[in-house]
Amino acid sequence: MIDLKVLRENPEIVRASQRARGEDEGVVDSLLSADERRRSAISRADTLRAEQKAFGKEVGRAKGDEKAALLVKAKDLAAEVKAAEAEQNATAAEVDELLTKIPNLVHPDAPVGGEDDFRIVKHVGEPRAFDFEPLDHLDLGAKLGAIDMERGAKVGGSRFYFLKGVGAQLELALLNMAAAQATANGFELMITPTLVRPEIMAGTGFLGAHSSEIYHLPADDLYLVGTSEVPLAGYHADEILDGEKRYAGWSSCYRREAGSYGKDTRGIIRVHQFNKVEMFCYVKPEDAEAEHAKLLAWEEEMLGKIEVPYRVIDTATGDLGMSAYRKFDCEAWVPSQQRFLELTSTSNCTTFQARRLNVRYRDDNGKTQIAATLNGTLATTRWIVSILENHQNADGSVTVPEALRPFLGLDVLKPR
Repeated sequence: MIDLKVLRENPEIVRASQRARGEDEGVVDSLLSADERRRSAISRADTLRAEQKAFGKEVGRAKGDEKAALLVKAKDLAAEVKAAEAEQNATAAEVDELLTKIPNLVHPDAPVGGEDDFRIVKHVGEPRAFDFEPLDHLDLGAKLGAIDMERGAKVGGSRFYFLKGVGAQLELALLNMAAAQATANGFELMITPTLVRPEIMAGTGFLGAHSSEIYHLPADDLYLVGTSEVPLAGYHADEILDGEKRYAGWSSCYRREAGSYGKDTRGIIRVHQFNKVEMFCYVKPEDAEAEHAKLLAWEEEMLGKIEVPYRVIDTATGDLGMSAYRKFDCEAWVPSQQRFLELTSTSNCTTFQARRLNVRYRDDNGKTQIAATLNGTLATTRWIVSILENHQNADGSVTVPEALRPFLGLDVLKPR
């Protein structure tokens, strides 16, 4: 959640952020009003408790009829204290509820607008000129015996699939290459839970406007994660860190893809289940922007290893997730669709998630402060789309990118 101190001292910053996101700025005034009532209730309750304590001593010294009269007054005072504490609790709950509705502030340099209003930061590489008609990844996957959508739908329904043979090997090789790069750069590899409790999912900001994207198991009140960012954010909940932490989470991920009917339905571009290696960092807030640049560089290093043309975009404010202060996406070229497809994203969430999850660190003076969190994708199942399409040959074979060969044990994927 946002810092209440920022809201009190400069509410216009929060209003401007809400406008940039296309969100209701009226919630800022509602929260300011609720916060004022809460502070007033706290003051009144504290005053009455102090009065009650002093009055108790007076009762203790009294005798006879005087004491009986004081006891009646003490009873009335106790009722006032109880009512004041109830008001304090009620206003605190109102403040907490309103706080959960306000997304993170946005970076002043992030482009303002919706999904299509991103800013292109750079292009890397040029789309390949084919001297034959290129196939899409699904046709290539069928020729290679790598992807089976038909049986995936038979078993799990639409947007499910089987990766088999070289398809399964390719995904494992890709994720292992990502894990190797992460550990070489100081990340601790984690295989994370894919079911989390509601407070962890809410703490990462995923139960807001996009909660319809998440699978919920009502009987157990658990959520299936759409990224290992969620369990890694919860890993240090209610803890005080002893320094920076960098984790690389390997997990299966699940997304309902609600509202995406008819969009990218062919193949494995937009599916309900996939695998991913995700970087997740806890740093001091003043180091967060520099860390964000590092995460983007590591993502680009991975993209360089699969040798595909890509671009980096600065995501517009209206397309940021609730927790993101700023987000960069790397999008690879898809020859069959003549467009760029998101393969990675990295977000600086500042103190937003850690404040919700109560993750702190000790500063140089030994005082506890709220940590900053960041995340970034290193590889997912979707990368297979770009690898197959960009490296295909006229006979339906696929040349394996050189950096991937040691992990796959093959130089070429050949049609069956």
